[in-house]
Amino acid sequence: MNPLYRHSGNTLHALLLVLGLALSMPSLSRATDIVLNENCPPGFELDAGQCRLRTLYQMYASLEDAGVGGLKTGLPPHRDGFTPQQIDLGRYLFFDPVLSVDGTVSCASCHDPDRGFADGRGRSVGVGGEPVRRSAPSLWNVAFLQRFFWDARAGSLEEQMQGPLYDEHEMATSPEQLVRTLNGIPLYRELFRQAWPQDFQADGAQIQLNQVYAAIAAFQLSLISLNSRYDQYAHGYADALTEPEKEGMNIFRSFVARCAECHTPPLFTNQQVAVIGTPDPEGMPFDPGAAVPLNEPTLRGGFKVPSLRNIALTAPYMHSGRFATLREAAAFYTGGRGHAVPPGEDLKIHWHIWEPKLSDEELDRLVDFLQTLTDESFKPVEPPELPSGIQPVHNAIAREGTTPDNGVSNHE
Repeated sequence: MNPLYRHSGNTLHALLLVLGLALSMPSLSRATDIVLNENCPPGFELDAGQCRLRTLYQMYASLEDAGVGGLKTGLPPHRDGFTPQQIDLGRYLFFDPVLSVDGTVSCASCHDPDRGFADGRGRSVGVGGEPVRRSAPSLWNVAFLQRFFWDARAGSLEEQMQGPLYDEHEMATSPEQLVRTLNGIPLYRELFRQAWPQDFQADGAQIQLNQVYAAIAAFQLSLISLNSRYDQYAHGYADALTEPEKEGMNIFRSFVARCAECHTPPLFTNQQVAVIGTPDPEGMPFDPGAAVPLNEPTLRGGFKVPSLRNIALTAPYMHSGRFATLREAAAFYTGGRGHAVPPGEDLKIHWHIWEPKLSDEELDRLVDFLQTLTDESFKPVEPPELPSGIQPVHNAIAREGTTPDNGVSNHE
């Protein structure tokens, strides 16, 4: 049976969608000679069969709850230790829309490498074409993160990915359908055998859910961005930044602006949940944020502090895409403590948020500095063909529409 039919589920609607895809795509038998990479991604070293991250920041001491620290400060603990084959298998799965209920959405649809592993939307869009509640955060440097989702409700990437995979508004598949689909594709069974040879020694061995989760996580953990111009400056190359950018860095780290107290270098997040009182786009109901999953009323309206790495690539900004540009997002913080809190809401604004009263020139310098955090030198290569035989879809989906001033795409 054609594996596309296998993954279509029992509904007539899904079957018709898949039939349409099958008619419009090349034969599913074309991708027959894929061999998983035996080399680690850039920035990783093969050590006893596992890929281990290597970075100059490992030469420095960590913050250890000591405050902001200087430029030569170590990163928080990270997660690695997957084989090259497991990472490469995750790359194929990440870009393959066969993981969704109807073959129209892949992980890369909301996490496009060309958009900083976000999607350029104020609110992401799933299989039904309707916007979901929040924007897609970037995946760069997730190896260092302890909590996931804007509301910090997941404690691992494996837990996190089950949200979009099975949510009816996102990829809308089910655990049963996912393993049935992948086991129905001979090439995927072969690639999983390459990634987990010890688990496929017996005849009839099947792909397991935990292997799917582990492979996708392995790929995401390889997305490392630590060689921006800021990093070159931090490691001692003084000419890596211009004078305006250095001014912006000093403002960023100052006790007046206090940006670095939440967006702590070198990861540029302290990984905490903060209530900052950012407004939702007009017409959207108030989002209670982390207060719901964490069952903590004082975190009403609170969201996880995002890393600012590659922030210039991931507009629009905030959990709902409220601000279209970095300049607008920076200006929000100088508007005064709680100035945008909706009427009737008594939010416990984070104590770092106050009234810095930055000038227009200082805001411009801040933006100059934030643009120095861009680094795509280790951006992975997108697969030229996928084991399912389906064409990648993320380029078309992620680039539909435009982003107006309110941060919400014109078709949302």
